Amino acid sequence: MQNIIYEYEEIKEDLEHYKKLKNHIINTKELHKYFTLDWKDLKAKQYCGILNFDNQDFYILPKIANNNEQNLNIFIYMLMYAYDIKLSNEQIASCQNQEKHTILEVFVQMFANGLLKELKKGIYKKYITEQENLSVLKGKYLINENLKYNFTKNKIYCEYDEFSSNNNLNQFFLYTVKYLQKFVNDKKLLKQCELIFDEVDFRQIDINKINIHFDRLNLRFKISFEIALLLLKQSIPLFNQDKKSFAFLFDMNILFEKFIAKMIKELDSNAKIQNQDEFGDLTLKPDIILENQIIDTKYKKIKSLEDIKQSDKLQAFTYGINYKLGNVMLLYPKHLDNIKYDLVLGKESLVNLKIRSIDLNYDENSFDRYIKEIKQNIRI
Repeated sequence: MQNIIYEYEEIKEDLEHYKKLKNHIINTKELHKYFTLDWKDLKAKQYCGILNFDNQDFYILPKIANNNEQNLNIFIYMLMYAYDIKLSNEQIASCQNQEKHTILEVFVQMFANGLLKELKKGIYKKYITEQENLSVLKGKYLINENLKYNFTKNKIYCEYDEFSSNNNLNQFFLYTVKYLQKFVNDKKLLKQCELIFDEVDFRQIDINKINIHFDRLNLRFKISFEIALLLLKQSIPLFNQDKKSFAFLFDMNILFEKFIAKMIKELDSNAKIQNQDEFGDLTLKPDIILENQIIDTKYKKIKSLEDIKQSDKLQAFTYGINYKLGNVMLLYPKHLDNIKYDLVLGKESLVNLKIRSIDLNYDENSFDRYIKEIKQNIRI
């Protein structure tokens, strides 16, 4: 593996392509939220994934293990588990070879392969209401529209239902397969999917407003939809000085939260995840609520008790008092050493605050064994 950058660490200028990358980041405003520029030092924030520039791929990885390969594996395992993504050992291993496949390339091929498999069973169709000016009556005769638009008798304004593939789900998939072709070298599967959508209108999709209802007729496409949405949300097209580049980045705050929450939910089916509640004018949304404890995940590097922010303690106290649970845990990823502190917050009303860390490192190239090991490390 080559071209590795670690979260929270400075991008060095010892090699020419790193120097070019640094200048590219500084000159590309779309990337500023993912990096910190302090005088001349440019550091990565908590966003991990891949950044492509000048036909080279740069991995940005969490620093959990002591070698690049293991850190990439752990990052992929966390993504697979948190987002329920199925990758084979061969696909995971191929991510190590940046000349052939990147993590984005592997994810896109997995999406395209899954979508194509379902499309070969039959493209999804649904009844769509159409209004059109026709030569013969079809469906319902629209009186008002005929008076408004038809001044001759050779046209009839009609409304009818058509069993069509030109629906919002297929339009979303068509947009996705065309969009993702910008970021991968192997476009074969994506183009095969695109050909099947030949009767579907192309339109721009706002992924923040997309609303697809799934029922028994289209449920088989739901996994493809969720993976497509993930790819669209995390990919960032970048154009700077006529040079095309892109980024595919995940906020480790969100990934760590989803990873731990899913794990605890599997260990305790009664756990409530991301439960939002109103307490008068106060809205609270703790990460995890158990029967006798609240857990809030914090993706921060903690070396000692002094590194715990006062605002995090206040938030924990607020959770404990309002939910009437006297036990709150702040859970951090292990940095150098495991941390274990027990505090009591408050004066009259008390909250027991447990500060813990979890070791995300496991030196085994097996997804199943990794998840099993981390589950054993969790103490709830």
